[in-house]
Amino acid sequence: YRQIRYEERGQVGYLHFAFPGGAMSTDQCRRLHDALLHARSRPTRILVFMGGPDYFSNGIHLNVIEAAESPADESWRNINAMDDLVHEIITMEDRLTVSALGANAGAGGVALAAASDRVWARPSVVLNPHYRGMGGLYGSEYWTYLLPRRVGESKALELTEGTLPLGAYAAREMGLVDYIFQGSPVTFHDSVAVQAEALAHDHNYWMMLAMKEAIRHHDERRKPLAEYRDEELARMRENFYGPDPSYHEARRRFVHKLMPRPGTTRRTTSAERNEIR
Repeated sequence: YRQIRYEERGQVGYLHFAFPGGAMSTDQCRRLHDALLHARSRPTRILVFMGGPDYFSNGIHLNVIEAAESPADESWRNINAMDDLVHEIITMEDRLTVSALGANAGAGGVALAAASDRVWARPSVVLNPHYRGMGGLYGSEYWTYLLPRRVGESKALELTEGTLPLGAYAAREMGLVDYIFQGSPVTFHDSVAVQAEALAHDHNYWMMLAMKEAIRHHDERRKPLAEYRDEELARMRENFYGPDPSYHEARRRFVHKLMPRPGTTRRTTSAERNEIR
C-alpha cells in the first residue's frame, strides 16, 4: 500500500500518511515533506492532515535509529527532518490547516498534530505527549512553542514530563483538541470532509486567515521559531551525544523489548523548566 497519499475534494486537500507503528524515519519525514510541498502548490483553502488508520504519528523512528551505524547521528537527522516538517505546517499562512486524528498520537506526533490551526479527533483517540520516558529525552518538533500556546506553560510541562496517556475529551477540555467527532473510523472520515468543506466556505474564512497570519507574525516578533528550535535541539544534542547514555539505553531496551531499567527517566530541573518561557 502507499504510505503517503494526497487527495482533493472541492476546496479541501487531504494528506494521508500511514506509517507502520506511527513511527516516522528520516526518509519518511522527507517524503512527507515533499508531499506537503505538493499539497501547498494546489489551489485549496484547507489542508487536512489525516495520518493513518492505525496511528496518526508517534514521532521519530526508534527502530531505524537503533539499526543505524551511528544511532546518535541518525537520531539527529531524524529529529531535524521532523522539525522541518512541523516548521512547514506552522508557517503555512496561505490556507487553514487541520489535523484529523482518527487514531492515536505520541511524542513528536502530538506536536505534529498541534502545529495545525485546528485539531479534530475521534472520542477513542489517546494522546501521549511525553518524551521523558525514553531515557529523559527532551523532545523537539517545536513543542516548546506549540504546546504552551494551546494549554499554557505549566500544563505543557506537566504533559511532557509525565507518562500518563491523555484521552480525547481531557485533551479537548485543556485545549489540545478543538472538536470531537462521534462514530466509527469510516464515518469519521466523512464527518471530517463535511466539516472541512464547511470551513472552506465559512463567510469568515478570509478573516480567520488574516488573523492566523497576524498571530504568527506577532509570535515571531516575540520569539522567533528558530530560537525555539535551537533551544530544543541543544537539549536533544546533549541526549544524543552527551555523556549520559540514558536515551540510548532506553531506546535499545524499547526496540529489543527488554524491561526498562529502574531510574532511566530523569526529572526536569527548574533551569530546564525555564527554557520554554
